[in-house]
Amino acid sequence: MQSSARSSFATAPIGVFDSGVGGLTILREIQAALPCEDLVYVADAGHLPYGDKPLEFVRGRAFAITDFLLGLGAKAIVVACNTATAAAVDALRERYTVPFIGVEPAVKPAAAASRSRIIGVLATTATLESARYAALVDRFAQGTKVLGQSCAGLADHIERGGLDDAETEELVRGFVAPLLAAGADTIVLGCTHYPLIAHIVGKIAGPQVAVIENGTAVARELARQLVAHGNLRGEGMGTPTFWASGPIAEIEQVFPRLWPAHGRVMPLPETASGSGSA
Repeated sequence: MQSSARSSFATAPIGVFDSGVGGLTILREIQAALPCEDLVYVADAGHLPYGDKPLEFVRGRAFAITDFLLGLGAKAIVVACNTATAAAVDALRERYTVPFIGVEPAVKPAAAASRSRIIGVLATTATLESARYAALVDRFAQGTKVLGQSCAGLADHIERGGLDDAETEELVRGFVAPLLAAGADTIVLGCTHYPLIAHIVGKIAGPQVAVIENGTAVARELARQLVAHGNLRGEGMGTPTFWASGPIAEIEQVFPRLWPAHGRVMPLPETASGSGSA
């Protein structure tokens, strides 16, 4: 009986959410690693960016979106946002029973890869000021100098479609230059939006500097959790569906560049798209 229940739950979807389109970088890795799984992606564009919001607000949004995803039957939820992970993943795990996989800056692999023992972390202010980030650095960066660079406005700029223009390059250069001047030879992209402009970071930093993101590690941990709970879907071809808060027309302008075969982006129901509250 238990085996049958687990088998039926294996066909349930995986929920993934971010403040906007940045989490699509994580979704892409999940789809590549787990092609049989149905995926439900929520872009909370009506409340972006999370990085300059109070942690209580972000936590409230995480609860509201989780309730929505669980209403669709999600068997696991990926918090595809560094800020939301820092603000809410522990509280989510306390409140709900499904597995939650968070996203954190790749400090551990960066520290291991650095030759100069100096690494830079591009992230939001909320991520850099969080207790989770401090614990991450304390745990994995012993003997390495970690330079946190707050990138105010960058996620919002990317969300508006700034992926290749001169304004984006100028903005990124202002964030990366101090890290290079301080001797960093490894740069961590500590926000899920930033891999969308990794090519610009690499161009500015030069070939001698490693640029690290962590989508593959998230997909690997998700697969491990599904196997551990007996909920891995082993056959068929999964499909993604997309939801968003805020003006759908605006997010639809950016989606085709990041996920060409995305289909329709559906408006998040009012019960899940309102203001965040803890």
